[in-house]
Amino acid sequence: MDTDGTSFTTLHWLVAAAAAFAAGSIPFGPIVARAHGVDLRTVGSGNIGATNVGRALGRGWGILVYVLDAAKGAVPVLFAGSMANILGKQPEAMAPGELWGWLSLPVAAVLGHMFSPWMGFKGGKGVATGSGAMLAVWPVLTGPVVVAIGLWALVLAVTRMVSVASVVAAIAIPLTVAFSSVARTGDGTPDGSLPLEHAVPAIVVTGAVAALVVFKHRGNMQRVLAGTESKVGKKKG
Repeated sequence: MDTDGTSFTTLHWLVAAAAAFAAGSIPFGPIVARAHGVDLRTVGSGNIGATNVGRALGRGWGILVYVLDAAKGAVPVLFAGSMANILGKQPEAMAPGELWGWLSLPVAAVLGHMFSPWMGFKGGKGVATGSGAMLAVWPVLTGPVVVAIGLWALVLAVTRMVSVASVVAAIAIPLTVAFSSVARTGDGTPDGSLPLEHAVPAIVVTGAVAALVVFKHRGNMQRVLAGTESKVGKKKG
């Protein structure tokens, strides 16, 4: 195990998780909408995320909010990984506590977005924030998140439903992590996949994020089953 560089203690990771929660809680959607004189809670789906901003203000503003929401998840993860000297390292070069600590930050950021103190402990559905935060856990989760983003685009193109694409992509991340561990080369040579002992925390954490995303989309899934879910490019009659 590589022990060079700064070693974070449990206290360091707790502080980093609190910072990730705080960053995740910044409600960029309502801020951007309010600057245009729009109360995002009263238009469209009432959600504070990029999709509803796009409906209310136009696609460009929706994309901006998506980028901002992804960045607020990624920045604390990248900063903590750099400070702990584990950013860019293979999981087997980390102590178990370091891996668990770093992987806890995406969960904290997503919780901050979903239960923002600035919004009365309500919030968005965590897709942009979660994808940005997990993408920043490089290289541990970067590959699985890239796969999930590609799957999201494919499902969206087929169904035209952002909610379905988001749920499928969220579930795909822990499944991809698990598959990458099973498919790891027999001699243990690092090949971008995870050894089993390091895959377990990654599967647990990405599974927790996926569960939160699915829970937040439960209303959307009910509308999908009822055939009333909104589709991209289709105006409500």
